[in-house]
Amino acid sequence: MCGIAGLYYFKNKPPENRTIRCMTDALSHRGPDADGFYDGREVALGHRRLSIIDLSSAANQPFWDSSGRYVMVFNGELYNYEEVKARIPEYDFRTTGDTEVLIAAYAKWGAGCIEYFRGFFAFAIWDRRERELFVARDRLGVKPFYYYLDEDKFVFASEVRSILSSGEVRAEAEPAALLNYFSYQSIAYPHTMIKGIRQLKAGSWMKIRNGKIETRVYWQVTTPAAGADYSDPVRVRKKIRELLLQSVQRRLVSDVPVGAFLSGGIDSSAVVGLIAEVGARSGAKPNTFNISFDDKEYDESRYAEMIARKFDTNHTRVLLKPDTFLEELPNALNAMDTPSGDGINTYVVSKAIRAQGIIVALSGVGGDELFAGYPFFAQYLQLRSRSWLWSLPYPVRSLAAYSQHGPRRQRLRELLRSDGYSIDKVYPVFRQVISPDAIRQMTTLDPGVGTDLQTCLSGARADLYKLPLLSQVSAAEYLGYTQHTLLKDMDQMSMAVSLEVREPFFDQDLVEYVMGIPDKIKTPVYAKSLMVESLKPMLPDEVVLRKKQGFLFPWKVWMKKELRTFCDEKIRNMAQRPFIREQRLLHRWERFLAGDQGVRWAEMWLFVVLEHWLETNNVAY
Repeated sequence: MCGIAGLYYFKNKPPENRTIRCMTDALSHRGPDADGFYDGREVALGHRRLSIIDLSSAANQPFWDSSGRYVMVFNGELYNYEEVKARIPEYDFRTTGDTEVLIAAYAKWGAGCIEYFRGFFAFAIWDRRERELFVARDRLGVKPFYYYLDEDKFVFASEVRSILSSGEVRAEAEPAALLNYFSYQSIAYPHTMIKGIRQLKAGSWMKIRNGKIETRVYWQVTTPAAGADYSDPVRVRKKIRELLLQSVQRRLVSDVPVGAFLSGGIDSSAVVGLIAEVGARSGAKPNTFNISFDDKEYDESRYAEMIARKFDTNHTRVLLKPDTFLEELPNALNAMDTPSGDGINTYVVSKAIRAQGIIVALSGVGGDELFAGYPFFAQYLQLRSRSWLWSLPYPVRSLAAYSQHGPRRQRLRELLRSDGYSIDKVYPVFRQVISPDAIRQMTTLDPGVGTDLQTCLSGARADLYKLPLLSQVSAAEYLGYTQHTLLKDMDQMSMAVSLEVREPFFDQDLVEYVMGIPDKIKTPVYAKSLMVESLKPMLPDEVVLRKKQGFLFPWKVWMKKELRTFCDEKIRNMAQRPFIREQRLLHRWERFLAGDQGVRWAEMWLFVVLEHWLETNNVAY
């Protein structure tokens, strides 16, 4: 796990040495163990290293292949690098890690090398002979890749702030990103919050040569495993178990100790149980970590300890006070490379685990998306069963919304206002944080132009409709909240404290197989029953059947008390921005402070976070 950066000048302008160093300095938290640079005639590459596989200095980057033709910077891990290495017997390897395997694979297969890789990655390879830059991002978008392109140059990095530190890009807010952010608390492909800086699409690569760009999407979440047999539920469960075990085993590849988050929920408990199964072959015990609290309202440590005892782990209970989240709030907000309405919890937990000396940790994040764990999965099936509603005229449909109250009424009105009940129509409504009407009231932005998420789902409509209904929701979740909020926050918040987090539920082979499972097998009888039944008798009933808890801290109360001064300052500063309707935003803020149930804390929090981010990064609008 590392941070990468680079510049490619199309008109043979030699890169300034200090520019690439400024870019990598901005990434120092992602790689505190080593840094390195390549300065070519028109290309400069920079790297910050967090040493995990092959800890020797010989594996430092930028890394050259044995012929001297290619030089590379790479962020991520290839879990199956030993398998890929065996396919290149003709190459004279000098190191024992995955970095050299990646560049050797590219030297042999070119862009086709990605088909052999299992892992998460973002990398750039400069071909000195052809004067061509090749960049790629992993299938599920676990690792970020940002870039800026104009007629003179291509600038890229693992973080937006690294590109800004180059001095080549003006820090000016992107209007389309603002609409995405207020709607969904994060920013979807292709935009970022900075005008001109883009995200490389997950599962795609680019070739850049003399200013000309070739782009290709090599993988899509809407394409399930080819030729999979789902006729027998028993075989399906057996296959799921095999794929989960394979995914966890892959993610244990490391030359440093590996830990695991253990909340005591179904997903993290399943990961720990599978780690124990892999370790049983070698006699190694899993290292597990639970974040616990004295307040029983939040504490889940007894379930975590139950799992730790069952699988005989080296268990560490890290006791935190809820106030720790308040104390760490400035650090967490400053760690945001891109603004997000979520992620504070991830930062605090990651920092606590890193303080225990752990560099790599496995997480159970992703189980809900893959195995229909969110309420929306069942709600979508219910919605489909009432499709007759959309045959009625809209005025008649809208009456149904008035049986609900507050935000639920608004959401139902938005659903019934849409021109259909397909997943691409309803998912963006279910995931809204601020409704289009509220955005119109408080800002000059026009939700009518549509968001990047809506455009993405609309473009994927034909492939989405081929999937089973529950997998349609899984795909929409991946293309929306999962990729652009969950995974992005996991990366930026864990890497802010130099912690690599690996997510077994985001494994290509597992995802492809589960996406094709028919609804009659996948529909939960109880929470994520398909996964639980596939792993039986691994998980105890006390864990499987308990009510889901999670980090539900009293932000609504804190914003009115401990954080009131901070939030009030940010809201009032935001009200002065040219895209804000000042009086309407301030009025909504006053309604929230007065206890109006029609104004949710999450809506106001988005304005607070954004204003802090704009101020911290000196972004103009």
